[in-house]
Amino acid sequence: MVLFVLLRLLPGDPANALLSVGADPAQIEAARAQVGSNLPLWQQFLQFLSSLLRFDFGNSFVSDAPVTREVLNRLTVTLPLTFMAFVLAIIIAVPLGVISAVKSDRWYAAVITAVSQLGIAIPAFWMGILLVMVFAIQIRLFPSGGFPLRGWGAPLEALHTLFLPVLTIALVMAASLMRYVRASTLEVVGSDYLRTARALGDSFASAFWRHGIRNASIPVISILGIELGTAFLGAVVIEQVFSLPGLGSMLLMGIEQRDYPNVQGVLFISTLLVLVVGFIADVSQRLIDPRLRHSAGARS
Repeated sequence: MVLFVLLRLLPGDPANALLSVGADPAQIEAARAQVGSNLPLWQQFLQFLSSLLRFDFGNSFVSDAPVTREVLNRLTVTLPLTFMAFVLAIIIAVPLGVISAVKSDRWYAAVITAVSQLGIAIPAFWMGILLVMVFAIQIRLFPSGGFPLRGWGAPLEALHTLFLPVLTIALVMAASLMRYVRASTLEVVGSDYLRTARALGDSFASAFWRHGIRNASIPVISILGIELGTAFLGAVVIEQVFSLPGLGSMLLMGIEQRDYPNVQGVLFISTLLVLVVGFIADVSQRLIDPRLRHSAGARS
């Protein structure tokens, strides 16, 4: 409902995307009938809702191509980009966050913390431009943008093309995630149960692995769900920097052309994926932390 209403609040008529300069009233009315903008808003909404229940976003006003098929095609770029960046961010952030907490009195821990703060302050699109300048223009190691015409039919070429976009999102995400890992680890390192385990003879590494990892991971998992959703939305922006044929270019083109079905399809799928990721994070948190299951059982 929000998607539908906000789009219709924008000035102008989506039928203009089908008209050339100097169109006569008959052509204008025919274009409005084609896109359905001549119908009352309540009728347009009922049609939109009816199609949505069948998971059908209709056809593009401009190309007349099915929006659902186009969204699924473009997800083959956006989803791999998001998940590869997400995995790389975890690989970077978790060990560095743990090191900066466990070795908080060392100089390199301070450096790691300072670098993470700097990474948070840098916008993702600017990070992408910097990486393009270094690795694409100066070193010429990776392409500055684009995607193979054969798509994943040429996997090595596709991975080579996605390296810089993946690295861009991963670095920005890792900087934010590192702070949460560090804070969670510091809380565990100073906990009574970890000191008790060490007093009973365990080494720090053994006590932290047996008792600290699970407790430190519980708050981080909820953050991972948020970060994955943010990475997906960030990928839509980064795709513009690297000229990738994902959901980002489809959304921008739909907004420029007032192509309501395309915009509604992209935003609905994006919102749905973010909600699904949040749900998976909540379920994972309950599976890892028995206290959540016990508290739920006590209330029932």
